[in-house]
Amino acid sequence: MELSVFNIKGEDTGRKVTLSDAIFGLEPNEHVMYLDVKQYLANQRQGTHKSKQRNEVHGTTKKLKKQKGTGGARAGSMKSGVFVGGGRIFGPEPRDYGFKLNKKTKRLARLSALSTLAKDGKVALVENISLSAPKTKDFLSILAGLKLNNGKKTLLVTGEVDKNVVLSARNIQKVKVSTPIALNTHDLLNTDTLLLSEAGLTALEQLYTTAE
Repeated sequence: MELSVFNIKGEDTGRKVTLSDAIFGLEPNEHVMYLDVKQYLANQRQGTHKSKQRNEVHGTTKKLKKQKGTGGARAGSMKSGVFVGGGRIFGPEPRDYGFKLNKKTKRLARLSALSTLAKDGKVALVENISLSAPKTKDFLSILAGLKLNNGKKTLLVTGEVDKNVVLSARNIQKVKVSTPIALNTHDLLNTDTLLLSEAGLTALEQLYTTAE
């Protein structure tokens, strides 16, 4: 698959780059993508939910009434979960929702996501983006030149972290900047356009053709 290289003004430079079939030409594996996204979302959960059990609420432990002979149900104390102000029965406890996923599974998931984007024609290539200062306006003009200021989600992948680019893009809705090492399947599947800088593409190919 060949991609035309555009400059930051959105003009075709006349150059074409062939994408690696080992990265962008795989048959997508939907199940591993599901697992990787599931793990990503699970890791976002803080798991700090907590309710008080009957031994943690304040109140008397005095028996409310005698055990039998009142015609009603037995009741131990006001801390019972059946009374207002009592403890919560089977309430949530703090827990870690994360789970283990093998490196090779995660790698295959990301390659599958990249292949899916390429198959759907959602990958674009641009010359390296560099800004002299962090200015949102300048970054918006680049997106406008590339016709990506259409309100759809854009994921820009650069070769390395460029502070000016990151700061310029961080206030723009639906635009995210990442590096190949920080890419995850969730972000890849949650974008409408994967915008690769030339350095980003080179770093991506180096990462996935050498890493196991």
